[in-house]
Amino acid sequence: MKRPLLLPLVPLYWFGVRGKNELYDLGMLRAKRLGWPVISVGSLSAGGAGKTPVVLMLAELLARHGVAVDVLSRGYRRGSSTAEEVDPAGDAGRFGDEPLEMARRGVRVFVGAERFEAGKVAEETATDPMSQNRDMGHPNLPCHLLDDGFQHRQLGRDLDLVLLTVEDWRDCLLPAGNLRETPASLGRADVVVVREDEAAALAGVIAAKTNAETWVIRRELVLPVDGPKKLFAFCGIARPEGFFGMLTEVVGVKAFPDHHAYVAADFDHLVAAARAAGADGFVTTAKDVVKISAAALRRLEEIGSVVVAELRVSLVDEGAAWERLERVVRR
Repeated sequence: MKRPLLLPLVPLYWFGVRGKNELYDLGMLRAKRLGWPVISVGSLSAGGAGKTPVVLMLAELLARHGVAVDVLSRGYRRGSSTAEEVDPAGDAGRFGDEPLEMARRGVRVFVGAERFEAGKVAEETATDPMSQNRDMGHPNLPCHLLDDGFQHRQLGRDLDLVLLTVEDWRDCLLPAGNLRETPASLGRADVVVVREDEAAALAGVIAAKTNAETWVIRRELVLPVDGPKKLFAFCGIARPEGFFGMLTEVVGVKAFPDHHAYVAADFDHLVAAARAAGADGFVTTAKDVVKISAAALRRLEEIGSVVVAELRVSLVDEGAAWERLERVVRR
């Protein structure tokens, strides 16, 4: 959503971003390097591009090919700056909502205000990844996935993936819009990732801004088949209209700010709104459900079950993508 009243501040933001990038481009600021290869997944926007599902998809693909993979994340709005591994049984206040979501999907995730420090913890605490499968002549190679890393230039990377959406192309810079960088920054990307239904519309934009290769992804929102039928949808994510638009048969929706920290009054409001709409249950995102306490869940269940809509992502040409990834992890 654009905020016209803040447009006068955009040049100041742009000047700061350009200045930082020029310092790195000129070598006046230098990125730190970890011992293992780093694959960065980022976007031009501050949120809403769908980075987390892509990180999870890549983690699964790399693991399937014998790569010992972990994820490095800042852990936005977490209560600590200490670099540490995410405990899947922990809480979002300590680790951040998206890192906790990924950890509960079975991925090793390390958080830290400085992603370099998080990577050091990952490398120092790992069992020897090269020792696995040696008897079969196929050692597990280690690799980091850097979550939301395009603007985090303090950490060196071996491959820069940038998600691009049609909405990014139409948006403007912070604080008036949702962009952290303009499309001109795509020149730093190695790979641009686009959605299948937007690939044709963005082909010209990509060709004009970068020589990077393009990966196309398919997205599918999956709900339990035996769940409630008259759902009330809620979420605290950037660009919530994308989530709501992929749902069918919802009787009402409620959007909270991105990374919203839920309180009891929020659940009281949701129950009242769902009851007024005639809902028989709720649907939310995996990012939101990790922030719902057991007591809050019982409150919502006064209306009906709370189901999670899983956004599944797949590569249209997985073989070509793996060839590029393999060259990186075998460096």
